[in-house]
Amino acid sequence: MTTRAVRVPAVAGLFYPGEAPALRAQLVQLLADNPAAGAAPKALIAPHAGYVYSGPIAARAYNRAALHADTVQRVVLLGPAHRVALRGLALPGVDAFGTPLGNVPLDRDALASIEDLPQVTRSDAAHALEHSLEVHLPFLQILLARFTLVPLVVGSATTDEVAEVVSKLWGGDETLVVISSDLSHYHAYDSARDLDEDTAQRIEACAVPIPDAQACGAYPINGLLSVARQRQLRVERLDLRNSGDTAGDKRRVVGYGAWAFV
Repeated sequence: MTTRAVRVPAVAGLFYPGEAPALRAQLVQLLADNPAAGAAPKALIAPHAGYVYSGPIAARAYNRAALHADTVQRVVLLGPAHRVALRGLALPGVDAFGTPLGNVPLDRDALASIEDLPQVTRSDAAHALEHSLEVHLPFLQILLARFTLVPLVVGSATTDEVAEVVSKLWGGDETLVVISSDLSHYHAYDSARDLDEDTAQRIEACAVPIPDAQACGAYPINGLLSVARQRQLRVERLDLRNSGDTAGDKRRVVGYGAWAFV
């Protein structure tokens, strides 16, 4: 594919190292320190904070994705909108997403297949500064030899609207679905643990809807859970921690979880 436009990274040097050697070294260390055994997943939920905070939990998810390394050719990546008010789901107008590790080409045919859905719009503004998708790309670049990307920023959307998009992009073993979400925000440590445990149990039961107060990526999570329930996937908890466990104090923490859908 001839690249006509590339989304430049917005949080390189902030959420993760901005230079390729340092980024690669951090990813290798995170993956080595956070193993996850089990069957190759069809879908993942993983967090999207700075690597010092949520990197260990995300690494747990991506160690499971490593089992797909020889078969995955496309990653469908959905994350919440933090920067732009958005109704529905937004796809970008560029041809690739860049990171310090290089450019990831987009799957234009896959994007075209959902562009006519009424809940799907095109918005480069929704993607330009959004970190919820970007922070996952270096993990994927380290683990997968070559893949195309289907990136969608999710704003206010119903479970059925998101599920319809996920279902259209589901594919077979060549497609990995990744939902980007952190959990509770800015509660005291013990309160956050209780709240995040409740969210975890809801995810593991595919009990929709997850309240948006319990996960910033509740809308994309709910869409995935609906599809997972229809397809009778098994949900496995890989990790559940918060910033008080990784790199922050325990007075106001952010929750992080990782799940594999098999």
